[in-house]
Amino acid sequence: MMLRQIKHFQTTVQENSFTEAAERCHISQSGISQSIKALEEELGVKLITRKNRGFELTKAGEHFYKKSLIITADLEQLCRETTRTSRKEAAELSLGVLSTYNGDEFNRAIAAFSEKYPTVELKVSSGNHEDLYDGLRFGEIDLALNDQRRAFSDAYENLILTETVCYVELASHNPLANLDRVRVEELKNTPCILVASKEQQEEEQKFYHDIIGFQGEFLFAESLRAARVMIVSNRGVMPVEGPNRDTYFGATIKRLPLLRGQSQITRRYCAFWKKDNSGYYIEDFAEILKSMF
Repeated sequence: MMLRQIKHFQTTVQENSFTEAAERCHISQSGISQSIKALEEELGVKLITRKNRGFELTKAGEHFYKKSLIITADLEQLCRETTRTSRKEAAELSLGVLSTYNGDEFNRAIAAFSEKYPTVELKVSSGNHEDLYDGLRFGEIDLALNDQRRAFSDAYENLILTETVCYVELASHNPLANLDRVRVEELKNTPCILVASKEQQEEEQKFYHDIIGFQGEFLFAESLRAARVMIVSNRGVMPVEGPNRDTYFGATIKRLPLLRGQSQITRRYCAFWKKDNSGYYIEDFAEILKSMF
């Protein structure tokens, strides 16, 4: 937690703006302010003095900023070295996949890779966009199948896999299930169910409200299974991506194309991995995954 607060402090100093720092860190402006305040309370010193709409660093703040840059750089290098050392001991590949992605390309890629490299241990985790992004940043995931929400970063390999259409899942006994498609504008009074950890709820809600266009109440589940229990209980609808597979859910859940205006909403999916963590197994898995689309 303290490392994240330090990162927020460093970014605020670099951007010379709480607003710009919040955008770069993908959190709210109040979240940046609270994070820095918590850091100050932890250290027992004042790092920043607010001036009108701006701020100035205190002497303690200047000292902490300069020293923290060295410490965080050393820590990131230590994490990379530790990860590389671990991989030398055992062939291992850590993969992440977006929990709401419903295509079978990822599973087929795993099967093909495992057949080609039977001695490589695969570790697979799932999560929302921010979970996977953090996993890549902190070295917990080697490669992630994720949706694109940010501009591509030069620090990552950004392999475009596909652009897929969006759906909503809802209870079969929901009156909306009688439609053959639904516009996001028509769901303004319907709760939107999202899979997100408590730490990521604000970010997920902001994306689905501001970018996708859901205007109603937001409900959260910690897993896809829990979310679908909420769906069959008719508590709301859940946005998903990938092919339409009503038969998979039997008679309990219906999947409808999700439109904005007259066009079905689309999402771009990519394979992401750090350039400084690139290696033979990662790149080969990426090529196998790309061939599945």
